[in-house]
Amino acid sequence: MTTSRNDVLFERAKKLIPGGVNSPVRAFKAVGGTPRFVQRAQGAYFWDADGKRYIDYIGSWGPMILGHGHSGVIEAVQKAMMDGFSFGAPTEREVELAEEIVKLVPSIEMVRLVSSGTEAAMSALRLARGATGRSKIIKFEGCYHGHTDALLVKAGSGLATFGNPTSAGVPPEAVQHTLVLEYNNIAQLEECFALHGKQLACLMMEPICGNMNFVRATLPFMKRCRELCTAYGALLIFDEVMTGFRVALGGAQSLYAELIPGFKPDMTALGKVIGGGMPLAAFGGSKAVMEMLAPLGAVYQAGTLSGNPVATACGLATLREVQKPGFYEALAERTRSLVTGLTAAANKAGVPFCGDSQGGMFGFFLLGQLPQNYATVMTTDSPAFNRFFHAMLDKGVYYAPALYEAGFVSAAHTAADIEATVDAATQFFAHR
Repeated sequence: MTTSRNDVLFERAKKLIPGGVNSPVRAFKAVGGTPRFVQRAQGAYFWDADGKRYIDYIGSWGPMILGHGHSGVIEAVQKAMMDGFSFGAPTEREVELAEEIVKLVPSIEMVRLVSSGTEAAMSALRLARGATGRSKIIKFEGCYHGHTDALLVKAGSGLATFGNPTSAGVPPEAVQHTLVLEYNNIAQLEECFALHGKQLACLMMEPICGNMNFVRATLPFMKRCRELCTAYGALLIFDEVMTGFRVALGGAQSLYAELIPGFKPDMTALGKVIGGGMPLAAFGGSKAVMEMLAPLGAVYQAGTLSGNPVATACGLATLREVQKPGFYEALAERTRSLVTGLTAAANKAGVPFCGDSQGGMFGFFLLGQLPQNYATVMTTDSPAFNRFFHAMLDKGVYYAPALYEAGFVSAAHTAADIEATVDAATQFFAHR
């Protein structure tokens, strides 16, 4: 028998790196088996340590909207590298990237660049507290905003109770001001504001969740979130680290703005696509709020690699590509064809299955209908998903190794890639 090089690398890694990985979901713990160690990637594919090719529906968890190794992005990055990796001083390119973000996202008048989505959400939260002089915050179960202490919490046993830490090392006092509610539950939302509204600094949410698979905020729920934040003086913060420039050119907020007159969040956290695969994120909002940041205001935030010249080159090249005419229409159509194909294959075999997509982001569930909250998501048949995941992996199709993660299609995915994916799923459903 031959030994997979993936196995060999995983054993080496586990001796030196906790769990053998540098981000937990990569360890395949939820689905079992050995992680695939990526050797290289191009277009819609990557090749593992054994040289096997996979159709990639993770795309670095969203940033690779153009596909891997896009020639224009590579050229921009190579040119930037020749000028220097990092300066710790301002560059023209970070101004250009800020100009692009402000141009494309109407709710953002000023923006600050950081290096990760966690950093963007953490900084937005601090700024909201500084701007309002309040301490309490609302988040929703199933929404992930990075591994900031105050946001690593789960709902308590009753309505609007203080959250309990979901990670060791987070003291109770770090989350004592965090209120965790059920996503899409208007009654709970209204009662929470009635009880705590005058003490709330902000409500932070994913407008389309990607960390309990793919779950949209309903229109009435979103409308009420905006109304209550306005009425009580709390800031509405959109975490669009995943959805920003992924579901639409103006992000998920642009989709809600089309349906709710005058709608916009007060602040937005961005990441992933704006870095094109490099470590880059941002948070922004109105000029009045953003000018409360140091060095103009009393809310401190800083970062050695913020606005990194190579990362900004990558992000700028990516944002310029996605603005080309017809880009999002073609991406959305390709993504819909994947979800439609998978759903039809499952239905034909009598397998409970539903899915949804927006732009280049999608999700599916082994359920009869689309869930609207985390509790329903978790009723998915986990063992069945694990069998599906490994069957697809064997066929060279790489989905997220956990049932609660969204997937991503890039502009590099072809109709043939979608057809091959649906064919592989059809075989699984027929012999499940």
